[in-house]
Amino acid sequence: MGMKQKSVFTVRQIVVSGVLGAIAVLLGVTQLGFIPVPTAAGHATIMHVPAIIGGILEGWVVGGIIGLIFGISSFLNATVPLFKDPLVAILPRLFIGVAAYFVYRGLRRWNDPLAVGVAAFVGSVTNTVLVLGMAVVRNYMSLGVAASVAVLNGLPEAVVSVIVTLAVVLAWKRVDRRSSKARI
Repeated sequence: MGMKQKSVFTVRQIVVSGVLGAIAVLLGVTQLGFIPVPTAAGHATIMHVPAIIGGILEGWVVGGIIGLIFGISSFLNATVPLFKDPLVAILPRLFIGVAAYFVYRGLRRWNDPLAVGVAAFVGSVTNTVLVLGMAVVRNYMSLGVAASVAVLNGLPEAVVSVIVTLAVVLAWKRVDRRSSKARI
């Protein structure tokens, strides 16, 4: 008999990817992912938050998979030309959870809740900057329009992302700690 091969993914990572990916799709399809905010845009999206949460809790690969699911869902449900382009709708979303993971990993030893909040902010800004950047590169909008959207819509989204991510991740970690203690 040969050596036992190590699985690329744990069962937990597969489950978390599936559940958070499904939540990202659900948020978009049902419009529950649009939070009303008092800005010109009128709403902040939280559809990218599951990718951030997945990256923080389960690593960059899981964050990337959830971002991919979100991007494909955005592409398939697109109603405007901008998001019917896979280079705008899918490619930038791959990096949301990846960026969040690396920021969280770099900061967590100093202050875990702060690391979660900063990672959520960076993950959200990653989504905004990369989507709008690709929209400019692909000539869907000018740099000036993209910059105003980033400020007027992207910053409120980042704040909402921090609040939602902190609530979910800190609660998840409390439940995880309790269930770990119960197994001992």
